[in-house]
Amino acid sequence: MNDVTRPIVSIVVPAHNEEAVLAGNLDRLLAGTEPGEFDVIVVANACSDRTAEVAVRPGVRVVETPVPGKANALRLGDELCATFPRIYLDADVELDSGSVRALVAALDRPGVLACAPVPVWDMTGVSWVARRMHKVHNELVAPFRALAGVGVYVLTEEGHAKVFPIPDVLSDDGWAHGSFAVHERVVVPQARSLVRPARTVSAHLKRRVRVRLGNRQLAALGRSAPEGRLRLGSLGALLTGGKVSPLDAGCYLAVLVMDRAMTRARTSRGGQVQWGTDTGSRSEAG
Repeated sequence: MNDVTRPIVSIVVPAHNEEAVLAGNLDRLLAGTEPGEFDVIVVANACSDRTAEVAVRPGVRVVETPVPGKANALRLGDELCATFPRIYLDADVELDSGSVRALVAALDRPGVLACAPVPVWDMTGVSWVARRMHKVHNELVAPFRALAGVGVYVLTEEGHAKVFPIPDVLSDDGWAHGSFAVHERVVVPQARSLVRPARTVSAHLKRRVRVRLGNRQLAALGRSAPEGRLRLGSLGALLTGGKVSPLDAGCYLAVLVMDRAMTRARTSRGGQVQWGTDTGSRSEAG
């Protein structure tokens, strides 16, 4: 293979204690690429494991910082990027080189400033109730997801100016999503990201408290996406259309009640949720 004189894309991977999955995900990302084709920066932030060590390989630059927080890691990595467009990739999400190229190509369309892949959910080890709950949730949010919730988003240089510098928000992908009009962001059907949802209801609820507080934070900053607000009528439509079963819907509603109760309790106590690694999607203890 011949060296590529200039990378076609820069890829920032913020990573906090991702030793268990990072090496394999980087190998999959770089498999089949020309040397220098992708400019990859891993930002190991406040890690207490071997994240930085396992990330080292040809084609990857590794930066370490003692400062915790995904937004800070994204800003650090972004400052080191060599080119546009730029991909912001969660360390625990799988993305292959073919999907990267499809995402880059999609940004050649006039007026498109940002894009994301279609998520594929890995349900390995997911509990019976959690599996049904995830099924309903995915059906509800699929029409509105775009840049949020798939572990990957991509920005052109013009799109980058709308998003960066990212403030210290809990939901960086929500911030990016809310930075664009509907016609400026697209989902690329030729690209796929492999996402591992929470395996248990308990792990999901811990994650959802952070998500809900993050959404409230975005709304206060004027970056919420009102077209993504879910209604119970949408659940009724899924039932009527046969896309989910009454049992699926029952599991979803039961978890939703617990979710909202936990969020109200946390908010009333004035609790703050900090960004970190949610290991519930990839550990037996989750």
